[in-house]
Amino acid sequence: MRTKTGLITSIMTKNVVCVSPEQILLDVKHIYEKKNFHHHIPVTKKGKLTGMISLIDFMYNIAGAGINDDAIVYKKLKVEDIMTRNPFFLTSTATIEDVAKILAEGKYHAVPIVEDEKLVGIVSTADIIRFFLNI
Repeated sequence: MRTKTGLITSIMTKNVVCVSPEQILLDVKHIYEKKNFHHHIPVTKKGKLTGMISLIDFMYNIAGAGINDDAIVYKKLKVEDIMTRNPFFLTSTATIEDVAKILAEGKYHAVPIVEDEKLVGIVSTADIIRFFLNI
């Protein structure tokens, strides 16, 4: 069995899809429409984590817009209008057990991993489950 005390960097997603605060919600919509995408999108400015958008944040703010890209809300609102500012994060020194405990509390479903103020990865609940199931 793999050790749960290993560093989170061994299982985190490293090539993280991010958005900037200035982007419009249409960009976020297109990210969520992709297959196999996590439900949380880090918001970065010059590589520095400034916020997070969850699928719930997005859905709440586009209520009634539908799937048509022409809906005004997709072009009117920007990422900074709906993001959670100053999000919770851990550093790359965190262990798999550290992140598992945080996610098990249920307050977060994904944890950004930051090193020297730069986003270097993200870990979701699904990542932790896959690790413990050895898949």
